[in-house]
Amino acid sequence: MSKKFSMLFGLLVIFSMILSACGAPAAEPVVETEAPVVVTEASVVETGPDAQALFTELTASLTPDNGFGSVSAAKLSEELVEKPPFLLDVREASELEADGYIEGAVNIPVREVLNNLDKLPTLDEPIVVYCASGHRGAMVMSALKLLGYTDVRNLGGGTGAWKKASLPLVTGVPEAPAVLNSAAIVEDQALFEMLNGFLTGLPEGFYSVKSDKLAEELVDAAPVIIDVRTTADWDKDGYIEGAINIPFNDFFTSLDQLPAKDANIVVYCASGHRGAIIMMAMRLMGYENVRNLAGGLGAWKTANMPVVGWVNWPTVWGEYLTAIPEGYYTIKAPDLNTALAESAPFLLDVREASEIEADGYIAGAVNIPVREVLANLDKLPALDQPIVVYCASGHRGAMVMAALQFMGYTDVKNLGGGIGAWKKAELALETGAPSAPVAGTAPEVDATRLANLNKFLSELPDGFYTVRAADLNVELTGTPVPFILDVRTADEYATGYIEGAINIDIHDVPANLASLPADKAAPIVVLCASGHRGALVMMYLRMIGYTNVRNLGGGMGAWTSAELPVVK
Repeated sequence: MSKKFSMLFGLLVIFSMILSACGAPAAEPVVETEAPVVVTEASVVETGPDAQALFTELTASLTPDNGFGSVSAAKLSEELVEKPPFLLDVREASELEADGYIEGAVNIPVREVLNNLDKLPTLDEPIVVYCASGHRGAMVMSALKLLGYTDVRNLGGGTGAWKKASLPLVTGVPEAPAVLNSAAIVEDQALFEMLNGFLTGLPEGFYSVKSDKLAEELVDAAPVIIDVRTTADWDKDGYIEGAINIPFNDFFTSLDQLPAKDANIVVYCASGHRGAIIMMAMRLMGYENVRNLAGGLGAWKTANMPVVGWVNWPTVWGEYLTAIPEGYYTIKAPDLNTALAESAPFLLDVREASEIEADGYIAGAVNIPVREVLANLDKLPALDQPIVVYCASGHRGAMVMAALQFMGYTDVKNLGGGIGAWKKAELALETGAPSAPVAGTAPEVDATRLANLNKFLSELPDGFYTVRAADLNVELTGTPVPFILDVRTADEYATGYIEGAINIDIHDVPANLASLPADKAAPIVVLCASGHRGALVMMYLRMIGYTNVRNLGGGMGAWTSAELPVVK
């Protein structure tokens, strides 16, 4: 081999080695792998507890049957005697010093409660929380329930309701709370921190707004008002103008009705309890400016703020009875007979058709039975025209008279003693049936007043809430003995009264309700001279919540005519 060839061969070998070193193995399989995930601090998202889900479950457990998690002052008072729950007062120390506290209570202010769980009993023991109005108590109750306490309630209306029920408060400051459960453990630390952060961070006012302040805001820059009472309560008790009704138990299925999370929102219920729970839930869900109306619609009404669809009957009736003039809007039979000959008023006979057939009627009268009068306002004359109502004794006539006056009729009287007095005066009656009333145009009246009064009159039972003298005499020997309220003047009372009767002049009844039985279901019989004033007071008491009130038919006149015992 020549020297030149040897050099070429050597170069080829070296070149082949270089190519072999640079090339990829032909038979080696390719394996795909996932790229590694790099976790940085910015990529970690803190979700935290789901406030919406938590409060959805909580509110589902708080129903009308359990008072939405509240307890009344009367019920709590009974429990404190029989089987006392643990009482947790979450007001500030200054409030206790000023107003006192319920005996046996432990005081841990609202912002400090969750940092003192060792001062509370175990998870399954009964606890009642209270504050001044129910607002703070509802928030603490909610927090404890969410943390696993199974038997926690809030005192509805707080110490305000306790005082209103005339229940005792202890002066001074209770002893410092003792450790009751040193082993108290929070299983869900994230939930605890969320709830504790909310309560410890409560500002002055605790996210509540008073009625007068809200009234000012409604004029200047109205917030969105959300009413969380039931639809039935909305219909029965009225509402703040402009409010949206989203019932408490439907709230979390109706979130599409809520405004933006930065909107100015005020929630309210009846007393503040449900409103506080919803306010707390909304804030934990990210709504930035939500407050609860302190004391709820009850406080709004007490402050005499306007309510749509509701009439303040205690006030309306109270003013009516207090100012009722001499004669009590009655007309005597002879005077009516004279008026019929000179300038006849519109005569409205409110008896049943069967009574007219049996006893006759006054000439010119129009018959509309008591239960149907307010559904037939188009059959009556104008609001300023004279009307005289009559029935058999004056009882039904008095109720219709008052109802029409409340509707705006300005010249309505009742025939004192009714057809009975007309007969006694030997005045003429027509036989048969009067002509059917002629329809005209119904006047414009307050729709809520009309609905309330029509409900009362249209639902009158047989007997129309009267009791006969002989039957009352028997009841006075039985159990329970009815409370006898004599609404005649002191001079009339002095001429003779039923034994045991309490005398309160009709004008003074509204200011002396404390003299009546505390239990509004207790039997009460009202009486006057003939039944007219008694009917008015009976109607008043029933329309403000007394459920077992009757009027002595024919009054004291019927009692003495039956020769029943009279004390002088």
